[in-house]
Amino acid sequence: MSKSSEFGFTLIEAVVAVAIFGILLGGVIGLYSVLTRSVKAGREQTQLASLASNYLEIIRNLPYSQVGTAFGNPHGILPDQTSPIQITIASTLYKIYYEVTYIDDPADGTIVAGTDSAPDDYKQVKMDILNTVTGITRSFLTNVTPKGLEGIINAGALSIKVFNASGQPISGASVHIANTLVNPNIILDRTTDASGNWIEIGLPASVNGYHIVVTKNGYSTDQTYPISGQNPNPTKPDATIVNGMVTQVSFSIDLLSNLTIKTLDSTCHALSGVGVNVAGSKLIGTNPNVLKYNVNSTSVAGQIVLNNLEWDAYTPTLLTGQNLMILGTSPIQQINLLPGTSATYSMILGTQTTNSLLVIVKDASTGNALEGAVVHLQKGGSTPQDYYGTTGGSIWTQNNWTGGSGQTNFLNPTQYFTDDGNIDINSAPTGVRLNKISGRYVLSGQLVSSTFDTGGASDFSTITWQPTSQNPSAILKFQIASNNDNTTWNFLGPDGTNATYYTVSGSNIAPINDNHRYVRYEAFLSTTDDKQTPVLTSLGINYVSGCFTPGQTSFGDLTAGNNYNLDVSLSGYQTTTISSLDINGNQSLQVLLSP
Repeated sequence: MSKSSEFGFTLIEAVVAVAIFGILLGGVIGLYSVLTRSVKAGREQTQLASLASNYLEIIRNLPYSQVGTAFGNPHGILPDQTSPIQITIASTLYKIYYEVTYIDDPADGTIVAGTDSAPDDYKQVKMDILNTVTGITRSFLTNVTPKGLEGIINAGALSIKVFNASGQPISGASVHIANTLVNPNIILDRTTDASGNWIEIGLPASVNGYHIVVTKNGYSTDQTYPISGQNPNPTKPDATIVNGMVTQVSFSIDLLSNLTIKTLDSTCHALSGVGVNVAGSKLIGTNPNVLKYNVNSTSVAGQIVLNNLEWDAYTPTLLTGQNLMILGTSPIQQINLLPGTSATYSMILGTQTTNSLLVIVKDASTGNALEGAVVHLQKGGSTPQDYYGTTGGSIWTQNNWTGGSGQTNFLNPTQYFTDDGNIDINSAPTGVRLNKISGRYVLSGQLVSSTFDTGGASDFSTITWQPTSQNPSAILKFQIASNNDNTTWNFLGPDGTNATYYTVSGSNIAPINDNHRYVRYEAFLSTTDDKQTPVLTSLGINYVSGCFTPGQTSFGDLTAGNNYNLDVSLSGYQTTTISSLDINGNQSLQVLLSP
């Protein structure tokens, strides 16, 4: 018994001893690993310090005129990223390269203010050392100053400003500058500052030699263009640099947008294989005009999807030779594509006839398409004929709110659903304003419309309002909500979220609202000056139910000639008459009706 106990106790002691030894061994191994990493990191720092010291010293010993890179500005003998110095130390390959820029010291004036005629005060050198094993790059900076007078006098400067569609500066935009006409060539990549600016100093003189391309991730591209046979007169030619002068070039970029073009027959069925030309309105050259965007596409399953488009006014037209003609479009004639949005454009097509007339009827004061206008086309001569049409499409208009709030559904056209108590609807002339208290306007207010029933699933095209221009301190903006249950109201802006607002009259309504029956709008009024208020006197929402086209009707199989008279009438508007109308080919005519 005694021996057995002694044997068991000895076995436990052995197990405990082994465990303790394992813990101690693990600690030793961990300590060794930490020491190894520490030694390795220290060796890396030593190697980097040695490389930095040696290769920065090379810069300091160079003549000032040679401090530059092979293809950069300023030009010099230092290697850039395309052809780095390669050094192997302890089986590790290091790559060393430089970037050199001119620095304008604000102490003696600035080039922007025009108070410094020699802005290239000194050069800043950035040296990068890349460890190709770890992929880590370490950067080192040093400044190099000239002896005596400020730097180079036989050079010029390039001042670049980048802004968006609203004129706001774009920071972080990529600026690519290239000139292959000078020797050595110049290839530069820069980034705009917080004010959307970049100034490149010390560029050699060159006539129309500097090609500049500006863009940003998710944004459109703007650039200069070379003079060529296809574009002999660019609107923004490649930049010219003159010694002792500053050349200023501005660029406009903004968020990219998407456009879907539907090709449909008169019963709203998709038409595939339809060739369509889509042309923007922006020019990159004149005399002759050269469009920035001009593309031919073919519809697939009744759609042409164009992604990553720049904001512009786009006009789709049918390519010739397809035996088709346009019976109407939605929106009318062209699409005004805003930055960072998606829009849909529908082309209603029919079999082509030799002579046809598309009549577009609009309100003369608001520009809104008018539904239900009676269009009478009368042909004289030996075989007189009468043609009648009614403009299709629809518009919901409200221009009176004096009936006040409390109306859920849009039955009385002078009422609305609710407001926040900061809205005035009784002052003359009739409209919506901010409340005035003790002679001062409140700073903000909101109004929600009654529910408008379109009668069925509808596509919503544009929102318009009057007046389109407000005092600079007064802001008028809108959101739209639509549904099929007349219950769920999510007010959204042009990008399909509740974070944006319709701020420009005539804006395209976000496609997320399509295929819905019920619609409301919410008006947001605000001011930064309590003596000023935004004013809303009229609002219209264009929509299409089925395949009708807003404010349009078409006449086909006409006989060519100038013996046509056209009458357009609509209740509440003056009748417009056009005599001796000449019809020859497929034409369109816009008619404006006055109340």
